[in-house]
Amino acid sequence: MAVKIRLKRMGAKKSPFYRIVVADSRAPRDGRSIETIGTYNPVTQPATVNINDELALKWMQNGAKPSDTVRNLFSQQGIMEKFHNAKNSK
Repeated sequence: MAVKIRLKRMGAKKSPFYRIVVADSRAPRDGRSIETIGTYNPVTQPATVNINDELALKWMQNGAKPSDTVRNLFSQQGIMEKFHNAKNSK
């Protein structure tokens, strides 16, 4: 089973709110997810991002691939750097 870390859209029309979830890559965008690891609200100024670093690192070390948008969010939060440092130190 290929696992992805991606955004799940919530919220009303023209007022998006996203949950950062771990899901099977074959599942639909807003379908069933394995675990929720954070939230992203692009409406606020500046955009609000809340991510559980430990869960994100755990899933990436187990082989989950982040989507492009989630990869950018992780980079802004410093999670990608932690992941690469942990991977290189082994």
